[in-house]
Amino acid sequence: MGLLNISKNRDLVQSIINILSQNGYKAYIVGGAVRDMLLNPLNQDSPNQNFLNQDSGDVDILTNATANEIETLFVNCRRVGKTFPVCMINGIEVASCRAGQGLFPESDLGMRDFTINSMAWDHLTNTLVDPFNGKEDLEKKIIRFTRNPEDRIHEDPLRMIRACRFSARFKGILSPESLQAILTHAPMIRENVAGERIQSELIKAMAMEKPSRFFNCLHDTGLLAWIFPCLDRCFSLDGGPYHGETVFEHCLLVGDALPAGQPLLRLAGFLHDAGKFDAVGIKDNRVTFAGHETRIDAIRTDLENLRFSSGHTDYILALVQSHMRPLTEKTKPKSVRRLLAMLEGCGLSFRDFLRMRIADKKGNLLKQPYTLSEIRVRIRKIQNELSGRTTLNINGLEITGRDIIEQLHIAPGPEIGQIKEMLFDKVLEDPSLNTREHLEQLIHSMQVITFLQDKEENSQ
Repeated sequence: MGLLNISKNRDLVQSIINILSQNGYKAYIVGGAVRDMLLNPLNQDSPNQNFLNQDSGDVDILTNATANEIETLFVNCRRVGKTFPVCMINGIEVASCRAGQGLFPESDLGMRDFTINSMAWDHLTNTLVDPFNGKEDLEKKIIRFTRNPEDRIHEDPLRMIRACRFSARFKGILSPESLQAILTHAPMIRENVAGERIQSELIKAMAMEKPSRFFNCLHDTGLLAWIFPCLDRCFSLDGGPYHGETVFEHCLLVGDALPAGQPLLRLAGFLHDAGKFDAVGIKDNRVTFAGHETRIDAIRTDLENLRFSSGHTDYILALVQSHMRPLTEKTKPKSVRRLLAMLEGCGLSFRDFLRMRIADKKGNLLKQPYTLSEIRVRIRKIQNELSGRTTLNINGLEITGRDIIEQLHIAPGPEIGQIKEMLFDKVLEDPSLNTREHLEQLIHSMQVITFLQDKEENSQ
């Protein structure tokens, strides 16, 4: 579907409809455009006003002309799709009726996913075609499968996730029969839907005001156990003595607190404490989650099942693994440098690290969120180290592996990298040591010599 703006494409849409009509075919605006126009307050007093004057992000045309007939009418026509081929005309999707024999457009609308998407707008007569009471469901914020829920789900099980996304988007509810159908068929998500398609729905949900509504709906329908079992298992997990909410509730609060414009960062927020299930223990009669940020195997498995790229998976897992690293008013400069070096090493910006830390505290009901002044102190500590000449990467050392080989008269080998790590650790402690002279002195220090002697003894 083309992500277009109706008002900006008014002449094009109107032209397509007129050409189809002049050649004896019927044509309607359908789908999201109709739904979104009915949601527009400007249409409440004038429901028959021309939809083309409004904005929508989803513009489709439905016609009773076949794809072959459409191609003969439009020069700039490109057919796409296999099961139900549609024609793209300068970016506008024009679909032929899928239902074959039957009343048009009702027969096609009856095959669409939800009643709120099963409406059509007759541009020539300014009338709404609404055979399944989609307008009423939209007003009542009810998400209902069109006609038989079982049929709609079997046609495309992804519709179960879409039902949850629309329910969250409109702050609505699933109709009883739709809810029951999803509860019954939830396992089909894992068996019959490609991970990439589920991932796409998740990313769309991250743009919502509160994606937590989406995750709650996924849990209530049994879908979350098949999509993110690592998170679903945390639903009733006690948050411990330092939290006033369950682990699941905390993850949802943190995700909501992160920016909608960064979907992967936000998703990391929803998953950041999922490792607590594997790390839970009891110490001094209290629940503990020691090292939970390192328990990432289940999270990784879920992300891989959803076909997230290796780069995106690594980014999310890096945020999970680093979210417990402390940064306070008392953090010393050398510790800040070590933090920045760690972030550099796993490809994270300090901004995303701070966003996660801020959201993590905001999602804790027993703690007060960071104040603006507290955030500024942390940013200033980071900027103080970044403004200096500190290297945050081992490759920024003023000495190379070849230099080490020549200085110590040893053969190339893994110990060269280990010596560089020792030097880098010293430079993080004291950035002034990052000169060739100082590093050469460190190479000949007793620490490096002892290291090499130990290596030689272990190899014998």
